[in-house]
Amino acid sequence: MSRLPHVADGPYAPPVPARELTVTAADGARIHVEVHGPEGAPAVVLAHGWCCSTAFWAAQIRELAADHRVIAYDQRGHGRSPANPAYGTEPLADDLEAVLDATLAPGERAVIAGHSMGGMTLMAAAGRPAVREHAAAVLLCSTGSARLVASATVLPMRAGRVRTWLTRRILGSRAPLGPVTPLARRILKYGTMGPGSGPDMVEACARIVHACPSRVRHGWSQVLDLLDLDHGVRELRMPVEIVVGTADRLTPPVQARALAAALPDCVGLTELPGLGHMTPVEAPDLVSGKIRALAATYIPSARGERAVPVEERA
Repeated sequence: MSRLPHVADGPYAPPVPARELTVTAADGARIHVEVHGPEGAPAVVLAHGWCCSTAFWAAQIRELAADHRVIAYDQRGHGRSPANPAYGTEPLADDLEAVLDATLAPGERAVIAGHSMGGMTLMAAAGRPAVREHAAAVLLCSTGSARLVASATVLPMRAGRVRTWLTRRILGSRAPLGPVTPLARRILKYGTMGPGSGPDMVEACARIVHACPSRVRHGWSQVLDLLDLDHGVRELRMPVEIVVGTADRLTPPVQARALAAALPDCVGLTELPGLGHMTPVEAPDLVSGKIRALAATYIPSARGERAVPVEERA
């Protein structure tokens, strides 16, 4: 059993950042930010999901930081970002906007990838000036914009009011998750990962999820329960690519297909057979490759044009 917030070795162990900083959001919330990779390289920004942390992106950071500047941050109340009494999609948008303003030069473009609640953060912030200025392209992994509880298939029963009621009680539970035990790993794998997920993947996700404080987990579950960001999807006017696992029980493929139909500029929808909700962990090479390809296509500096040196940043 372990309460360590992440694995200590292997492909899912978080790399040491080149630098760390604390960003202050509009309401005073303090957001922990990590920067990896060389300064002046094409920028990538990573926004993790509910109950996770920057450690969730370890595989992507490890692969991309060789030739990209990778910026990852802890959502408020997660990882090393202190809990804050403000829960809601607007605070999530505030935090992303603050991170972009603090880490990117004026006019600098980046690929922004969001998993689950991180994708919802992007939808909430789609109309914000910082997103309009800095988002060259977006990758949405395993996410949705509305009706999350009703569409979730965590419970193997027919869709309807009873399933929705029971799912709401499970996802919104205040009960602490406790240490990572064999039973806890099995439960987490069933609810969030595909049946073929390896033990190292399950261990990495279990450590991260179990490290999330129960009050933070519950507080954000209430936001996700009432989520309605369909309007935000239509404001994502930059090129957007979507990845989803066909065995995703939390944001099943119906959510991804609805996003693809509503986005003004959807450049691809990839459904990964047998994979669950944790696609960046379950398909690390594919997700990293999608981010790399978006950067190569939509960021001028990734195509060999001049990047913005750090000394020229405001």
